[in-house]
Amino acid sequence: MLDKSAIQFLPLGARRIAYEVRGDGPPLVAPAWWVSHLELDWQDAGFRRFWQGVAQGHTLIRYDRLGVGMSDRTVREADLTLDGEVATLRALLDELGLRRVTLFGGSSGSCTAIAFAAMHPERVDRLVLYGSYADGAAITAPEVAEAILAAVRAHWGLGARMLSNMFLGGADAASLDRFARFQREAATAETAADLLALVYRLDVREYLARVEVPTLVVHRRDDRAIPYRLGREVAAGIPGATFVPLPGSAHFPWHDDVDSVARACCQTPAAPQPHDAGDEPPVLLSDREREILACVARGLSDREIAEQLVLSPHTVHRHVANIRTKLGRTTRTAAVAEAARLGLL
Repeated sequence: MLDKSAIQFLPLGARRIAYEVRGDGPPLVAPAWWVSHLELDWQDAGFRRFWQGVAQGHTLIRYDRLGVGMSDRTVREADLTLDGEVATLRALLDELGLRRVTLFGGSSGSCTAIAFAAMHPERVDRLVLYGSYADGAAITAPEVAEAILAAVRAHWGLGARMLSNMFLGGADAASLDRFARFQREAATAETAADLLALVYRLDVREYLARVEVPTLVVHRRDDRAIPYRLGREVAAGIPGATFVPLPGSAHFPWHDDVDSVARACCQTPAAPQPHDAGDEPPVLLSDREREILACVARGLSDREIAEQLVLSPHTVHRHVANIRTKLGRTTRTAAVAEAARLGLL
């Protein structure tokens, strides 16, 4: 049982983060995701049911990141980085004297978990990722991300309701209202927007191939917040990772069919196989990049692509440059040829 525990605080310089330790058994640590609140989280019946299933037989350790929940609400620019997220996780494990743990990385917490597992393989027994991604810029089109951030900053009430619809899929009105209120209590509008911007900036693609621990990747097929293809790309990039697709559209695992997600997350992932130096790492292209690549393959210029896709020429030029970089080719023609060889066209 995950009995209620006292909230504890870890000093980080002049500020403190709030954390909790529940249950008994090997440590299961959940890196913080977008916004949380250590006390209010547990008022959700689905949240309680999910963690009772996933953390059964474990000691569950959770924390509120700086700026949200019960942690100090002051956020600095240095906090809004992957390095800052990893440093917070490392500091908490050191404080608790935990030498090896299982990491549960949900949503944006998956990026912290992936990076930490790659940097400190000796401290991670197992990696469980849910609703994960490696490239935040691939979550949605830049103009959509900017519109979401602007809405959150301009009117937190409407912004929170909009995000509730995105995160909870087809939830009923009462659930949407509850989660909208929760978001407003967990963080201010400015902090929520800053942390959401970090979600879109995080990029851990370089760490995927360096993960050496058994890894389980679980993703709902119709996830409305983090596209299903991004979870598949995470699994493809981590050597030996086990991928478990599930039905459903809610992003949070404690909504929709909670028990199925909990059971999936409790599976034992296969041990990673030795890496073959001759294996090619997967090429991860966003939907927009694939769309532009198809236009390039048809011989269209940046301006023609911009007109067809209703983008600025500058945006198209940047995407084409990113595509060439990812494919390891310096010209458009060579990039198209390489994409065809890899089955991307």
